[in-house]
Amino acid sequence: MTGPAPTRRSGRWIERWDPEDEAFWQATGERTARRNLWFSVLSEHIGFSVWTLWSVLVLFMGPEYGLTPADKFLLTSVVTLVGAVVRVPYTFAVAVFGGRNWTIISASLLLIPTVAAFVVMEPGTSYSTFLLVGLLAGIGGGNFASSMTNINAFFPLRKKGWALGLNAGGGNIGVPVIQLVALAIIGASGGPRVLLGIYIPLIVVAAVLAALFMDNLSSVKNDTGAAKDAARDAHTWIMSVLYIGTFGSFIGYSFAFGQVLTNGFGRTPLQAAYLTFIGPLLGSLIRPLGGWLADRYGGARITLWNYVGMAAATAVLIVASMQKSLPLFVSAFVVLFVLSGLGNGSTFKMIPGIFQAKALAKGLEGEAAVAHGRRLSGASMGLIGAVGALGGVGINLAFRQSFLSYGSGTGAFVAFLAYYGVCFAVTWAVYLRRTAARVPATAAAPEAQAQLSYVEV
Repeated sequence: MTGPAPTRRSGRWIERWDPEDEAFWQATGERTARRNLWFSVLSEHIGFSVWTLWSVLVLFMGPEYGLTPADKFLLTSVVTLVGAVVRVPYTFAVAVFGGRNWTIISASLLLIPTVAAFVVMEPGTSYSTFLLVGLLAGIGGGNFASSMTNINAFFPLRKKGWALGLNAGGGNIGVPVIQLVALAIIGASGGPRVLLGIYIPLIVVAAVLAALFMDNLSSVKNDTGAAKDAARDAHTWIMSVLYIGTFGSFIGYSFAFGQVLTNGFGRTPLQAAYLTFIGPLLGSLIRPLGGWLADRYGGARITLWNYVGMAAATAVLIVASMQKSLPLFVSAFVVLFVLSGLGNGSTFKMIPGIFQAKALAKGLEGEAAVAHGRRLSGASMGLIGAVGALGGVGINLAFRQSFLSYGSGTGAFVAFLAYYGVCFAVTWAVYLRRTAARVPATAAAPEAQAQLSYVEV
């Protein structure tokens, strides 16, 4: 038996979309969803590359640029901050313009910071100019929020962990890719403008392919109120705290790793570039696995034990930093990157499961429950992604202060270790702690049942 095809109108709009209908999904839904996923990944990948551009460009900026280590950490902090802030309007943009339409616009906007960096990237440019151009690069961080909101609407709940993990992982991998390209350029004695010249045509390609092969979902458009409803839900902010610990770590360390190696261990930019791409690469590749494990065993369980691993790796980093052991430091940092990627996948799988559980607790059933959960989870993802990215700002500012105060990153790592402990406690207390024993049998209200069901999200 074959299900009905998606109902379309002009402009690549799909009027009817029901991925939870197995017949619909098998007949046409899965093929359409996967096509949109792949081109969403491409656009988000380029967005991440542009966002993390300055983590690479600062390695090209030698003494002739007149910047101190603190200047460089502040520059990358500003880029990270803007990338976090713009995720909020980017989340609304999918509902206002449609997923395909906004992907075209957001990809095209990446030309602005890339061309601007191409123009100013030379010794003699003022620090304020570099800060301004860095602000522009932050828009690349917004692509993640709109992409995740869009792709969340295309896939059924049972596939969301894998799909969202793949979408985000494909985007995250833009970080090590641009670092690898920079490594090749530095190794060939090329300048930063060569790197920028490579990415300008790639941005155009991503925008054109989105126009040709992606779709808009009418069910997502004109629902800007979903973000307001998501902002009023406590779980949006609880998950934001957890996502600061995973994605905030990933993006913050991606920006800071090279600078920590050059400032803390005396590595040259080329030597640092040989090492910096490894952690982000593995962290990106493993993100879909985090989503898959969460689909199979429950996102809350995977997230809880992932924080245990992140805390342990950070403790090793403190020891390595104090002993100035580069091999131990790099090894532990790579492990921390891998765990941050795994946690990124598991935390984002938790979000649709939480809102689905709340829908059932409200007494909703069937398609009504699915629609309610999909609506709020899609909106909350952008907000959670925005707050989570602020963790990257905190990491860069913490490193800046640690190097100013102590001449090393050890103080920053102590703060990170404490935060991972907080995340472990929050995950356990909110999503895994058994509460049935404290709830009278006659008062086994839907909310109590939903609390128990969070174990499986």
